[in-house]
Amino acid sequence: MHSSQFLSHLGAAMACVAGIANAAYSIEDTYDTQNFFSEFNFFDGQDPTEGFVSFSDAGNANLTGLAGYSNGAVYLGVDHTTMNPANGREAVRVTSNKAYTHGLFVADISHMPGGICGVWPAFWTFGPNWPASGEIDIIEGVNSQTTDSITLHTSSGCSMSSSGSLAGSTLANSDCNAGNAGTGCSFGTASTQGYGAGFNANGGGVYAMEWTSSAIEVYFFPRNAIPGDISSGDPNPAGWGTPTASFSGCDIDSHFMNHNIVFDTTFCGQWAGAVWESGSCAALAPSCDAYVGGNPGAFTDAYWMINSVKVYQDGGAAKRNEGLTPVPFMA
Repeated sequence: MHSSQFLSHLGAAMACVAGIANAAYSIEDTYDTQNFFSEFNFFDGQDPTEGFVSFSDAGNANLTGLAGYSNGAVYLGVDHTTMNPANGREAVRVTSNKAYTHGLFVADISHMPGGICGVWPAFWTFGPNWPASGEIDIIEGVNSQTTDSITLHTSSGCSMSSSGSLAGSTLANSDCNAGNAGTGCSFGTASTQGYGAGFNANGGGVYAMEWTSSAIEVYFFPRNAIPGDISSGDPNPAGWGTPTASFSGCDIDSHFMNHNIVFDTTFCGQWAGAVWESGSCAALAPSCDAYVGGNPGAFTDAYWMINSVKVYQDGGAAKRNEGLTPVPFMA
């Protein structure tokens, strides 16, 4: 997300364990239909990014069909029937109970909510005391955006280089504390297969984020081009070619630690709402909130379908956040 996050995660491990780029990885955790709703908790507080949204708790999400299992995948949706909801459109934000420092995070996703006016989806990680422990936005975009934005947010003193990134990926600025960390350092990407309608038309694909002491790198593979070592469960980034986005240059271990994994969909707010008037969506309604409130049917396809999220480590660098209790989910 592009704005301050205020969730505090109790008991997060404080040690940073050095990673080694392109090391041999072994599986640490798998999140899929076997365990997702016991290993992720539902955030039902006020949206820190001031979106026109009401985040649902686990019980309500289950009862109303906002979250569950479908076709062998994890489904995370939004309300697409209620006209002019007084407190914002209902949606889901889930956070892993476990926190990590370093690792290879591999998400197999078949559908995402992007490319819809008013919608702001994200797949990301962040640590406690934002932005002191950093944030990594792997998938993110707003409104009718057709390509992914990949962004880091940190405390002051972290500037990144784009060296080693895929041609066509453009680093807007190098200061990851830009805008008091609300803007961060962000890559614009070029492939329409990596976000929104283009992503969904191909049955999605795999996003992989490798986080070591020396770099944070994000890869995207369309459904028909997923490396065999990912499919076999023996991933080796050394053979994947050039990453879509490669961040290096600052002291990563002092700016990124103890990250939980997040999926969410919000509406309008400090990004999608702030740029409403400058894009094509402005022709649909005088404001983002008005459009989202008055057009529930526009959000039928604003859902995540997650086949799995797998976390690999090169030496057991995962750190459990013992302060969070898993929220049971009634499948």
